[in-house]
Amino acid sequence: MSRPQLPEPPLTRTGAEPPLVDAETDLRPTPEVAAARRRLRSHPALLLLGIVLASVNMRAALAGVSPLLGEISDHYGLSATTGSLVTTIPLVFMGLASPLAPRLARRWGTEAVLLAALVLLCGGVLLRVAPPLVALFAGGALVGSGIALLNVLMPGLIKRDFPHRAAGMTALYTTAMIGGATLSAAAAVPLENALGGWRGSLASWSLPAAVAAAAWLPQALLARRGTRHGQAAAVPVRTATANATAAGPKSGSGRGRGLARSPLAWQVTLFMGLQSLIAYVTIAWMPTILTDDGMSKGAAGLVFAFSTLVQMAGSFLVPLLAGRMRSQRLLAVAVAALMASGIAGLLVAPAGGAWLWAALIGVGQGGSVGLALTMMVLRTSDAHTSARLSGMAQTWGYLLAAAGPLVLGAVHQATGGWALPIGLMLAVCAALALLGLGAGRDRVIRP
Repeated sequence: MSRPQLPEPPLTRTGAEPPLVDAETDLRPTPEVAAARRRLRSHPALLLLGIVLASVNMRAALAGVSPLLGEISDHYGLSATTGSLVTTIPLVFMGLASPLAPRLARRWGTEAVLLAALVLLCGGVLLRVAPPLVALFAGGALVGSGIALLNVLMPGLIKRDFPHRAAGMTALYTTAMIGGATLSAAAAVPLENALGGWRGSLASWSLPAAVAAAAWLPQALLARRGTRHGQAAAVPVRTATANATAAGPKSGSGRGRGLARSPLAWQVTLFMGLQSLIAYVTIAWMPTILTDDGMSKGAAGLVFAFSTLVQMAGSFLVPLLAGRMRSQRLLAVAVAALMASGIAGLLVAPAGGAWLWAALIGVGQGGSVGLALTMMVLRTSDAHTSARLSGMAQTWGYLLAAAGPLVLGAVHQATGGWALPIGLMLAVCAALALLGLGAGRDRVIRP
């Protein structure tokens, strides 16, 4: 029996390649925007530079706060619970702003929204160091909102422009993201000493955001040049995928159902959320755990930076391995086990084995975030679904992650120690491994 043929997508005017499809929504760009994006793809160095520079800023503004959290709390007289809001508020807004990304990209285009996100991030970093306490939290909200837009749109952009190199490009941008966080964490205390305090150290990270925005400016202008008098940059498209969706769901795939009704989509979302919770608890409290055990502030900052640095190994290797495997369940359990081993070490001998614990946690965290981002691509059949899953995973994932620093700060304040908070983190690692067994299955979510 011959296999039924699905309709082929229409070719471009040249007849050589299918038209580019926006990653954010079920839209096809206007011919002018599609032509502009093809011109961008003909100069991949510019696109790659923009992706790398944007990725560098996706964690730097957060990682640079952790080694300085004690000084910030002392300056404003904040308790451990209230001080944790410095890292919690950006996470909350990373979750709240994530649903806006596809809508903004639908109206203005991915490139323009990425540019706006970097400008917003730059402004938030500067507002965060203004004298009033409210500015510290308001700036954090802007920082989180800017990062949210970058987080949601980047996987869809990669799926759209690098469909056959998605795993490798995911490895590149997650490695650049972690590299920025490493540099930020390592330089936080030296910059504090050089620039006269924690405000100068935090404000310095507005410069990389401004440089990244400058790199995206020509791309945004070129992509928007195809729009006319404020018209939408894309029009609805009904592809073979959409036709298949109308035919009804396929058992186990989630086809024909919204993502919110797909168990696989929720497993990917919760995997993203729990690995983010572990990561941001580490960002918020790892230096404090070490200094409470007698380590100096400078040494604790270096250990934290080292933990962030070795994340590059996991973030680069795990997506590449995941792209070559039909199932990623073993990888999910492995990265959870690495993090659990390092966290257990912080319970037994925080300062004594700090470098070993930092290495285990770092490799596990890098692998887990790389795996989470890769699964957004591997568990979907097209760029539209990838972008929607990215939005869902990062909306609910970061709202879940936001509870981590706050809850552990409150538990630490209530108990006066770190034993119970660290025990709770080990339970989170176990839950992450279980979710990975589901999210790592060789299944695909279809719209």
